[in-house]
Amino acid sequence: MNKHSVITIIAIIVIITPFAYSGLSILGIQQLEYRWNNPGQFTFFTMSNHGSMEFCNAMPFWISFEKMEIATYYDANHIGSFSINSATLNPYSSSIQEGVFSSNTLSAAQHIFMTLDFEFDGGDIRLDPNKLIVIVHADMPILGIIPYSTTSQISGFDFDKNMNADNLSCN
Repeated sequence: MNKHSVITIIAIIVIITPFAYSGLSILGIQQLEYRWNNPGQFTFFTMSNHGSMEFCNAMPFWISFEKMEIATYYDANHIGSFSINSATLNPYSSSIQEGVFSSNTLSAAQHIFMTLDFEFDGGDIRLDPNKLIVIVHADMPILGIIPYSTTSQISGFDFDKNMNADNLSCN
């Protein structure tokens, strides 16, 4: 093999590697598992007072995201968001990340959350739990400059079950 071929192969590898890493993060974020840091103790009210989440990367490569936001909506009105800043997760491992809850109407959000937490635990229905929607939004810029994000929507009840999961694939 001549030296020009070697230089070309090395250049191709250097150019492809960042794109491959970004592509794998995009693929991995779709498979990312998460729950509240204290399994079985998640409540929406607790989330409204900040806290931490455990993320499980069950993939054989690193996953990175710049920001993850968990936005809560009740009756199509945004009541608050729990945000986690950038993180890089090692293959086949879990990591605990701190998050911050923000809301323009914190006391109203906490009231709604307390009522829905009571309902999810088997209490009387006062608010329609089907109107609570959670949107999970993750930003993963490609090469750190090209914006890319993924969004998924889940019902409040299903999100509550996911956050209270006993086991993740990494455990």
